Amino acid sequence: MEQIILDGKQVSKKVRESLKEKVTDLKAKGIIPCLATILVGDDPSSETYVKMKGNACEKVGIKSIRLHLPKETTTETLIETIENLNHDSSVHGILLQHPVPSHIDERAAFESIAIEKDVDGVTSAGYGQTALGFGKYPSCTPAAIMKIIDDYDIPVDGKHAVVVGRSPILGKPVSALLLNRNATVTTCHSHTTNLPEIVKQADIVIAAVGKPKFIQGDWIKKGAVILDAGYNKGNIGDIDYEACLENASAITPVPGGVGPVTISMLLKHTVEAAALTE
Repeated sequence: MEQIILDGKQVSKKVRESLKEKVTDLKAKGIIPCLATILVGDDPSSETYVKMKGNACEKVGIKSIRLHLPKETTTETLIETIENLNHDSSVHGILLQHPVPSHIDERAAFESIAIEKDVDGVTSAGYGQTALGFGKYPSCTPAAIMKIIDDYDIPVDGKHAVVVGRSPILGKPVSALLLNRNATVTTCHSHTTNLPEIVKQADIVIAAVGKPKFIQGDWIKKGAVILDAGYNKGNIGDIDYEACLENASAITPVPGGVGPVTISMLLKHTVEAAALTE
């Protein structure tokens, strides 16, 4: 059995190269695509992610605005900041870095993002549109998973996809995207019984549980495709990579798999949002 390593870096590179041309065209029309990122507090990992996203924007010509609010910021102040960005016609996308400090109502903050600027796919309206099949900007990690599937011509129609994880910005939306592509989808979670037996039935496994090396090699049936959306300390995904590699026909590495494409989808959505303002 020929095994394919699903190289997210190469997929990401292709996306970003195509975006450079689109950004150049938009700038010729006087439109500068702009992404505003909001960071609340001083979480080191979040600071790193926001910096990475800003750097990625600059490399393809997208303007990046970074707003760093103190950890004492209230829900009301955060929503006011988002509303100001909603009304700023020069801003095309808004990203609120997750997680925010515990005293803030994160869901209320997400919901205050205008749907046309929800390039990270975090609003309930955006999720609903994605599930119904007409959403412009799905959550970026699910969008990245589908982009890798498409770039490698992995068949989805009629396949059994098992998604391990049900978060509102990963497990649930990727389940909807796969279902809309005519996959038969089983979404598993912490209350699922007989999880290994269910995963063994999968043609496509989506690991989105947030636990290092959670999915074991003997859970994978011969020839299954595995997309690991997990990222844990020590550059470890949600699957036991070496063990799962033995049975997989195609697999994403960590790092270098879903992660780079996730950021590229954020850039793509921002450019698409800017193009709609022509």
